[in-house]
Amino acid sequence: MGSFEDRKATGTVFNIQKYSVHDGPGIRTIVFLKGCPLSCKWCSNPESQASHPQVAYNKGRCIGCHRCIKACEHDAITVNEDGTLSLDRSKCDVCKTLDCAHACPAQGMIIYGENKTVDQILKEVEKDALFYARSGGGMTLSGGEPLMHADIALPLLREARHRRIKTAIETCGCIPWDTLKEAAPYLNYVLFDVKQMDSEKHREGVGVGNELILSNLKKLLTEFPNLHVQVRTPIIPGFNDNDEFAYALGEFLKGYENVGYEALPYHRLGTQKYDFLSREYAMGDVSLPDGVAQRIQRIVDETRGAVTEEKK
Repeated sequence: MGSFEDRKATGTVFNIQKYSVHDGPGIRTIVFLKGCPLSCKWCSNPESQASHPQVAYNKGRCIGCHRCIKACEHDAITVNEDGTLSLDRSKCDVCKTLDCAHACPAQGMIIYGENKTVDQILKEVEKDALFYARSGGGMTLSGGEPLMHADIALPLLREARHRRIKTAIETCGCIPWDTLKEAAPYLNYVLFDVKQMDSEKHREGVGVGNELILSNLKKLLTEFPNLHVQVRTPIIPGFNDNDEFAYALGEFLKGYENVGYEALPYHRLGTQKYDFLSREYAMGDVSLPDGVAQRIQRIVDETRGAVTEEKK
């Protein structure tokens, strides 16, 4: 048995997604922990950004029963002229019971985030153990930023490895190095986002500079040479869809044999959830032209490989 303290550690989970094939090797179960130090304008999981549980309103599911209004002790819900509802989030955010969502029979009011123990999480993860064994998959921690919550992420990784579940993590890298260093021995695979090499441009897009992120990536690649790190970049129109970024990243990754790279095309999945949370999607209707992500991928790969050839 693993440690009692690890099994009983708790944290806020907003989703447990089964049968993923894009977030690490093999078939995986992704555990999404709530809370992130970044505020990316293009975030496809806006419900991941705040650390606390939130109520979301899906007016398409609302049946007009108004049970949520009766259940709310803070008078945070009102009826609009068109029959839809409005949430006063200055009142809603102080609510700890989320009674309105529990009262809704149609999932018009949704709860994003639920407190769970490591035992409860791994009970769900272990249901697919047969798929992991056959495909080389396992559990991936995601978010938000999972290592922002070391008090749940580290026990979860330790206990998963104790149960012989292979582990991976998706990280933005904006966390203390000591936390990442403590997590690394319990990881089989790391998905590490690098969104921009220029710190000021990085700050404009996500709210913070990139110094800590790039420092952590370099330390991870150097101090854990046997741990595979897959660097990924969501290619965002007007932010990092240029050759300058690609050449700079390629230069940064030169000489490391334990790192791969993948450029991911921008998408607008998840934009509906901004409406559910009474937020506006900052990227509007912009789109990424065909072939841009492939061009960034090619430049990074060729830039990394140029010196490799020279060293031979």
